Amino acid sequence: MHVYFISGLGADRQAFEKIKLPPDYTIHYLDWIKNEEGESLDAYARRMAALIDTSQPFAVVGLSMGGMIATCMVRWLPPHPTVLISSVACANEFPRLLKLARFTRVYSLVPAAVFHKPNALTYLLFGAKTKNEKRILDHIITLSDAAFVKWSIGAILRWDNKQRPEGIFHIHGDRDEILPIRCTKPDVIIKNGSHFMVWTKAREVSAVLVKAIEDLAKKETNTEQVNKES
Repeated sequence: MHVYFISGLGADRQAFEKIKLPPDYTIHYLDWIKNEEGESLDAYARRMAALIDTSQPFAVVGLSMGGMIATCMVRWLPPHPTVLISSVACANEFPRLLKLARFTRVYSLVPAAVFHKPNALTYLLFGAKTKNEKRILDHIITLSDAAFVKWSIGAILRWDNKQRPEGIFHIHGDRDEILPIRCTKPDVIIKNGSHFMVWTKAREVSAVLVKAIEDLAKKETNTEQVNKES
């Protein structure tokens, strides 16, 4: 099984550093590609989907914004296990604050440089508490492209996907402050899991992730066999 990881907004592959998969899994990281001016989240996801080798069995795992991208990819790729972590599967699952920002478009007035500075609020939202967790988060945010982050926020808020696609597996933390669990319907809830739980609860998330991929792969194989027999 080839597993493609897509990180969250402002993050890179380091966000998955503590996630462990079995040795027979081949891991790939889909790094962010440059966005086109005015590009929608769906259009961006379609271009990113072209980077996946669909000739071999694969799964897609998306974190936060990466989960939204993974959800969009379901349209453009053949059936495959899709797992969302600390994310949402449709715009209807946005919390009230994001819905308000979408309506007012106030985000468009914020200078890009603002999205490039770690602070106490980002620590709180991402659930980074220890010095090491804050150091990693600082590193991720500081290295991010502020202009890309600003485009991403706009693309997310303009996302018009209204329905949750079938066959998606969703892992969420009950202490997520950015995408509160009350707004979504996850398949598995990680106790005391924050938006940064791929780091703070990596062992638990890894175990749930592996089982989800294996179960989804078996389900799709059985479905294919039934279709062939019929």
